[in-house]
Amino acid sequence: MIRFQSWNVNGFRAVRKKPDWDWFTNDSSAHIVGIQETKAHLSQIDEEDQHPKGRPSYWASSEVKKGYSGVAVFTDLKPLSIEYELPVEAFQGEGRIVHLEFEKFHYFNGYFPNGGEELSKGVFKRVPYKMGFFDAFFNYAQELRKQKPIVVCGDFNIAHKAIDLARPKDNIHNTGYLQEERDFLDKMTQAGYVDTFRHVHGEKENAYTWWSYKTKARERNVGWRIDYFFVSDELKPFIADAWIEADVYGSDHCPVGLALNMDL
Repeated sequence: MIRFQSWNVNGFRAVRKKPDWDWFTNDSSAHIVGIQETKAHLSQIDEEDQHPKGRPSYWASSEVKKGYSGVAVFTDLKPLSIEYELPVEAFQGEGRIVHLEFEKFHYFNGYFPNGGEELSKGVFKRVPYKMGFFDAFFNYAQELRKQKPIVVCGDFNIAHKAIDLARPKDNIHNTGYLQEERDFLDKMTQAGYVDTFRHVHGEKENAYTWWSYKTKARERNVGWRIDYFFVSDELKPFIADAWIEADVYGSDHCPVGLALNMDL
């Protein structure tokens, strides 16, 4: 069994100081842990924190501005190859992707762009960049998939269906639930990428992974499910479990997990 976990920590240095980081140091049993929105360069992180429990880690940090974006992967499993960012120059520099190749699959940990500032009703500054980034990721994953299956986790910044957010009617003109954003996840699933949580739990309601700090939304479970594990269809028979760890605090997101009934 291979266990994966993923968490948008909304600032690694901040969460590291909270008791909630015990999730990693004491509670995590995953073989591969991906975190997003680290908001840090390695030069800002102590060696011990770079390698908690002595684990090897792989970090991609933003080069465009400090305290922004960033992802990291912790794993004792030795990858065959390591790649940072997408192989498209227009979508490099923000530290959004770590790609590890293992013997039986390609693994991506991604912090996918959000739509940015609203310019007018339903029009957001970074949605064109966001959709271009998704297309570049999809095209690259499809090329790699010719070699071996794909596992991708992270903060997608999109709620796919009405069931995936508490107030869909109120958000049809908000980024994260725009039609063109949801269409991309339709494109992924139609191409044979499995939303592992829905595969395991079906139409389970009130299952969210992000809640706004501004309105104390978590207390009322007024949330969005925007953090995912997708696997390409070749791995579907190996899905043993997928879950949301809504009882883990420390960020405005909670961790999500996946278990595949296979070994490396």
